Amino acid sequence: MLIDTHAHIYLDQFIDDFAAMMERASEEQIQLILMPNIDRSTTDKMRLVEEKFPDRCRSMMGLHPCSVKEDYYEQLDYVKKELETGKYIGVGEIGTDLYWDKTYWEQQKEAFNEQLNMAEAYHIPVVIHCRETLDETIEMVAKYPGNVSGVFHCFTGNLDQYLKISELGFFVGIGGVSTFKNSGMTEVLKEMSLDNVILETDSPYLAPAPMRGKRNEPSYLYHIALNLAQTRGMSYKEICEVTTGNAENLFKLK
Repeated sequence: MLIDTHAHIYLDQFIDDFAAMMERASEEQIQLILMPNIDRSTTDKMRLVEEKFPDRCRSMMGLHPCSVKEDYYEQLDYVKKELETGKYIGVGEIGTDLYWDKTYWEQQKEAFNEQLNMAEAYHIPVVIHCRETLDETIEMVAKYPGNVSGVFHCFTGNLDQYLKISELGFFVGIGGVSTFKNSGMTEVLKEMSLDNVILETDSPYLAPAPMRGKRNEPSYLYHIALNLAQTRGMSYKEICEVTTGNAENLFKLK
């Protein structure tokens, strides 16, 4: 059994074949799908998915860095009020991003710190997005004065960056990019400990080989797990057991 620890299956890309997509996930033994929020506009859609599949889908609450705009104070207030309900297993998707737009860099950092505080207050983990900002985000987490746990989602860094994340007590989320021949991650996957590795698809984005270029979906987690097993010379079953156990521990799923 596998847990897809990061999938946005509530987005419109899944409207036409949602039921079939969920059935394919079942066929590949994806027992649970964890859904990070994006911003206030996506919460209702995410909730509806969890209400329809309460045993298979769990929600998180957070403000994605690409949604940090002029109204970010109001967005953060909304996130805090939602977290007060106790309905969510994590604070996410939060973090920083300089790939699309550098306009709100300072506001992104402020929003990230505010949401780290929320995670500490409610004793739940964070799911960190850090596109083009991995070193900066590691540094921010290292300087954070409180006590939080979580995962650096969509990890594509080098071994040194992985070790810094591990020293902070954080997990890394391994997804479709790890299967790309040009990703440069093969040696990192061989050297990293599996004690802090969880698997994710980031559906509908970043489909793994051999599905690269297609819309991603949770059933494709099979290819990510298989690639990790083959890279490390382990069995598929071993990878499933270890990464599922890690996800259950991090998100307190049992």
